[in-house]
Amino acid sequence: MTAERVPPISRRSRPRFGTRERHRELGAAFAEQGADYDRLRPGYPAEALDAILAAAPGARDAVDLGAGTGKLAWALCARGLDVVAVDPSAAMLDALRAAAHGSVPAPTVHVGTAESTGLEPGSADIVTAAQAWHWFDAGAASAEIARILRPGGALVLVWNTLDVTIPWVHRYSRIMHAGDVLAEDFEAPPVPGFRVVARSAHRWEDVRTTHELIDLARTRSYVITAPPERREKVLANLDWYVHEHLAHAPGDHVGIPYRTDVIVLRHVEDAAAS
Repeated sequence: MTAERVPPISRRSRPRFGTRERHRELGAAFAEQGADYDRLRPGYPAEALDAILAAAPGARDAVDLGAGTGKLAWALCARGLDVVAVDPSAAMLDALRAAAHGSVPAPTVHVGTAESTGLEPGSADIVTAAQAWHWFDAGAASAEIARILRPGGALVLVWNTLDVTIPWVHRYSRIMHAGDVLAEDFEAPPVPGFRVVARSAHRWEDVRTTHELIDLARTRSYVITAPPERREKVLANLDWYVHEHLAHAPGDHVGIPYRTDVIVLRHVEDAAAS
């Protein structure tokens, strides 16, 4: 396998959607992808979970907005938090319920949106949004988060992104049309009424078979919404890249490098008082 140079990495601080209609189309695309999403998308490394818990020492209750299939919600439950998983897709929450994690108490599931959770005021010590903030209306979601957070609580935004500083991963992401490849120093999204108080980045690997490397594209909104012939072309190109160009044997296990960013915010009144 020949050495590859990394082309210029994205300058973006958030995913691009083109139009509001495309934003809605891509957001809706995940509604029926619960099983594949839960099977193929990565979880979160221990260090990232430590950073979340450190945002509100002694926290008991968490609300995970845009929880999807519960990758983060289950992990927070395993750390001893009582978690309410909020998502607009009942199908995604069904996948969350089905993903039992041994003796770990299950999250409470709640169909709702980040802009209108339907939860009681002051019901959370921590509110999280993992892989989700760019789907929200920032103004309405910020107001709702301020309503459900207890005084001294924290909002924590989390992103898993492919570590495209590694040449083979960069090309892999380009073939897959990954829309969440962001600049190394991407700016925290604007959250009205909140201020960033801490930030950390954690590099790690998610080990997958070569077939899962290819199937991961099926959880990407670009591929989900593509016409069948374009979808099959993307998958065929990934098959060539993984098995021929990278020379992995079918079924080999490969570590996919990720970077997990954890951004902690507090309401401006709490941040000023601390």
